[in-house]
Amino acid sequence: MSDIDIAQQANKRRILDLAKERFDIDADHLEPYGHYKAKLSLEYIESLADRDDGKLILVTAVSPTPAGEGKTTTSVGLGDGLNRIGKQTIVCLREPSLGPCFGIKGGAAGGGYAQVVPMEDINLHFTGDFHAIGAAHNLLAALIDNHINHGNALNFDPRLIAWKRVVDMNDRALRDIVVGLGGTANGFPREDGYDITVASEVMAIFCLATSLSDLRERLGNIVVGYTRGDRAPITAADLNAHGAMAALLKDAIKPNVVQTLENNIAFVHGGPFANIAHGCNSVSATKTALKLADYVVTEAGFGADLGAEKFIDIKCRMADLKPAAVVLVATIRALKYHGGVAKDALNTENLTALENGMVNLERHLQNITGHFGLPCIVSINHFTHDTDAEIELLRRKVTDLGGVAVVAKHWADGGAGAEALAQTVADVVDGTAQEHTFVYPTSASLWEKMEAIATKIYGAEGITAASKVRAEIEKLNESYGDFPVCMAKTQMSFSTDPGVIGAPSGHTVEISEVRLSAGARFVVAIAGNMMTMPGLPKVPAAEHIDVDASGNIVGLF
Repeated sequence: MSDIDIAQQANKRRILDLAKERFDIDADHLEPYGHYKAKLSLEYIESLADRDDGKLILVTAVSPTPAGEGKTTTSVGLGDGLNRIGKQTIVCLREPSLGPCFGIKGGAAGGGYAQVVPMEDINLHFTGDFHAIGAAHNLLAALIDNHINHGNALNFDPRLIAWKRVVDMNDRALRDIVVGLGGTANGFPREDGYDITVASEVMAIFCLATSLSDLRERLGNIVVGYTRGDRAPITAADLNAHGAMAALLKDAIKPNVVQTLENNIAFVHGGPFANIAHGCNSVSATKTALKLADYVVTEAGFGADLGAEKFIDIKCRMADLKPAAVVLVATIRALKYHGGVAKDALNTENLTALENGMVNLERHLQNITGHFGLPCIVSINHFTHDTDAEIELLRRKVTDLGGVAVVAKHWADGGAGAEALAQTVADVVDGTAQEHTFVYPTSASLWEKMEAIATKIYGAEGITAASKVRAEIEKLNESYGDFPVCMAKTQMSFSTDPGVIGAPSGHTVEISEVRLSAGARFVVAIAGNMMTMPGLPKVPAAEHIDVDASGNIVGLF
């Protein structure tokens, strides 16, 4: 059966009953959105403050390939597997974006028999969080142009407005636009553009805020533009916009509670991409889960060079989170792709290509154990065409690297197929605790932070930037030098060229643009020609999605 067929046939429990049964959460603390999804009240979250934290497990992956890796699927399967072996566990995931759902990637609720449900709701409108984030972002954009139209008391330089609009869709035609056409009644013409909602600073703030008041303060700190002449920053608070923005987000900020196919609780909240944003679910959801469960499984987007690095250097640094272990997801198919095999030949045994492609896994594994200082378990996400010889080769290679690899069959068998992985992870987590390390110290300059990520994590020889960009970095460093760096880079390669597979070394990473996210409290460094508004493929997934006469969604994957 397809993923959506499996999800629609699931034996779902009413979420109010399940939350009470599993974690003794009274219905008064839950705001239901139908029968199977709910939001957890902020008052209840505050009541958990004095509880001890559980153990945090990060799931990441090798560099993505067209073959697919199954990071979310593994996160769900591992959570179900831990619950099966008696470890009280909550899975914390990001919310899917409509862009990939209708584009090329599909949904992000897991797959096979390791999914969170209701799958079609989660992948589409869910509880409306993304709509609220987009509305809050675009309210600020509207207030900027309105302010300029009515006299520009803050002295905005229209050429230096730093706040685009957003939409949760892949729409390349909106990357660069002109607004204000049609005469003086429509304002002043200026160049503008759209990013996808998941790249919005509002999304980053939403995911990093620890309370409603923290959210409001961070929104007020957003730098939206600069003045004429002295180029002084203008903030959302200067426009008196942050209160209304927070009002739009007051319900969205509450974590979403759903369940897996095996009726285990999952929090799905927030959804920044890891290639153009910081790629982690909300701090609020993660910290709440840690107060409720003994084990919390969370994912970070794309490969470990992006999501895991930002999880450590941004999320853990800001929220004082202490991960206990990392699960690195790999597939035989993906590693053969990194070894040079074409996509249509990945189902054929090829030990030479597999061995050649192992360099990608090796780089990620060394980064996790070396630069992040954390124990790492390699999860081999099993596919039907994997051969015994290929699995044995991969196991042996990982062992030679000083690691441990476990075959996981959660896609086909649910939590039962991940019990071996779960037990291995539990044994590591319950062993001697290790303190994680950061890739760079807070005291380093912004340039040094970018250089550290590029050389240590990407294997680059160094970084470069045009003189104008270098000057912007130095200017930002004067006021924001203590901020972490959020690198926006292709997810397909350790380099800035998506076509360079494996584990390239000695390359140069060009910093083509920098953007200040003063509310999120990091600086975005765009590497190469990375775009913050994706486009649709020639045959988008939207062409196959439909609704039948009974109102059931079909074709979603």
